[in-house]
Amino acid sequence: MKISLARDALLSQLQTVTRVASTRSAIQALSGVQLSASGGTCELRATDTDVSLRVPVQGQVERDGSVVLPARLLLDVVRSLPAAEVTLELRPAHQDVELVSGNATFDIRTLHAEDFPPFPEPDPSTAVSLPAEAFVTTALKVAGSASRDETRPVLTGILVSASGNDVRMVATDSYRLSVKETTLESSLSSGFEVNVPARALQELARIAAHAEDEELEVSVRQNQVVFVLGQVVLSSRLIDGQFPNYRQLIPESFEHELRISGPELRDVVRRISLLAQKNAPLRLAFQPGELTVSAQTPDIGEARESLPVSFQGESLEIGFNPEFLRDGLDAIEEGDVLVKLISPLRPGLLEAADDSGFLYLIMPIRLNV
Repeated sequence: MKISLARDALLSQLQTVTRVASTRSAIQALSGVQLSASGGTCELRATDTDVSLRVPVQGQVERDGSVVLPARLLLDVVRSLPAAEVTLELRPAHQDVELVSGNATFDIRTLHAEDFPPFPEPDPSTAVSLPAEAFVTTALKVAGSASRDETRPVLTGILVSASGNDVRMVATDSYRLSVKETTLESSLSSGFEVNVPARALQELARIAAHAEDEELEVSVRQNQVVFVLGQVVLSSRLIDGQFPNYRQLIPESFEHELRISGPELRDVVRRISLLAQKNAPLRLAFQPGELTVSAQTPDIGEARESLPVSFQGESLEIGFNPEFLRDGLDAIEEGDVLVKLISPLRPGLLEAADDSGFLYLIMPIRLNV
């Protein structure tokens, strides 16, 4: 294998693909990036066996071949190169790749290519095409609610459902629940429902942010889902297990429903949260015509701020995890927020007042009076 590439083009794609390379596997090849040259095209691949990514890179192929190199080292070397062009040549006798740029020469030992796994291919018979922006925007709305606790793997994913004109995504860590429904302009050719690791969809969103392709192709096969965006292919294993029946978690009715300016409430919560440290809750005290948001952390201080609301009836004080409450308000972004409550010990619901299809259920924290 021998190829010549523009340094900046190689660097840009290496930065993308290296995020997927494993940092913990005992199989050394998984910490590498595979560089393949065939038929005049070049491609970079990386995987940790859960998420796999392959991206094209423009280059001049002088000799076909494939090689696996340490991902982080290659990224650091390419980032530091002195010239705009770089040539890589596999030297089988030395079991290395000679990398030349300007007056700089690096000889980098290769990793065992036979340990680098094959990538799943898209299945045209199950492929569904839909707008990339709508898909990734929906995923980003709920991704923050996915669990990071690997002991409950089913909660580390996002339940993705697509059928007809609708895409719905759900995520929960058992302390909060996010649901986002998006209506598409045209009907899908077929439907699917899968539990995809949140990190895979977050990676897809990063890629889509810099892609010019408007259509995303999704194909589900056995225990894998494959996303194709132009020449970029990202695949992910699916999470086994039964995702919680989220509909049963959402109360059918609420005692109080308030419409509050989203930006105003978000600013107040952000300010007062500064004094909610060391696991201290954020307190929301409702009384007729007024909401007071407060926080107190022993040995640090306390804060409170009031704003007018259309609350009626007996006073109610409820506590929330400040970070979780901020996340829910941030996901609504703009416009008014519907705040729905039952009692201090029942979950509260945040919903976009503009009927954008987003809702956020959050469990309360029991308050010490």
